[in-house]
Amino acid sequence: MRGTEGQVILAAEHLTKTYRSGERSLDVLRDVSFSLPSGETLAIVGPSGSGKTTLLGLCAGLDAPTQGTVRLAGEDLGGMDEDGRARVRNLHVGFVFQSFQLIPTLTAIENVMVPLELRGERGIEPEASRLLREVGLGERLGHYPAQLSGGEQQRVAIARAFINRPKLLFADEPTGNLDTETGRKVVESLFRMNEAMGTALVLVTHDLELARRAGRLIRLRGGLLVEDSGSGHGGRMGTS
Repeated sequence: MRGTEGQVILAAEHLTKTYRSGERSLDVLRDVSFSLPSGETLAIVGPSGSGKTTLLGLCAGLDAPTQGTVRLAGEDLGGMDEDGRARVRNLHVGFVFQSFQLIPTLTAIENVMVPLELRGERGIEPEASRLLREVGLGERLGHYPAQLSGGEQQRVAIARAFINRPKLLFADEPTGNLDTETGRKVVESLFRMNEAMGTALVLVTHDLELARRAGRLIRLRGGLLVEDSGSGHGGRMGTS
């Protein structure tokens, strides 16, 4: 699964995001650059309002920067419309959010199958079942989200994120709605599956203990990248 390791899966260059309201403007991100090789794991940390989720959204093509470029799986998102960016996401990207975003009228296994069904693929139930077993939910395939605990719902979301074998997984505060022990189990599932599939990971979190599970950490403050432990001049992972 790691034949592409070392190639750059994500490259962000000089990303700036400015929101304007009348005569006023607010720079949420200012000139942020980094790249991520295939198979590597990266945590983005910083205080509330530092631009973490905005950066994730730009890197995933969910939003467009005011300035700068994003290359995802070798494709420049800047020249694409929303349909083009959606195509890149569907082919190469998985998502895990703080809110589980499961469809309440579908069972666990049906939720996991949704991404591939939207691509018109068939015969995917065995793979969906295998992924749910991988996250410890082999006995919950036919349960609806309302019948599952928060931790179980998030593990369904993790299985769903991996169903299309993404090259890159974006996780935005994946333990934010969970208690400490449940969050720990979810994190174990996330990193175990990420390692098994050789998927690159971009993890947004306020939890430094969780962030240190990643191989690299970048820190934002006031929209600026103030630390990058993988850049050769960072490494101050315990600072605030």
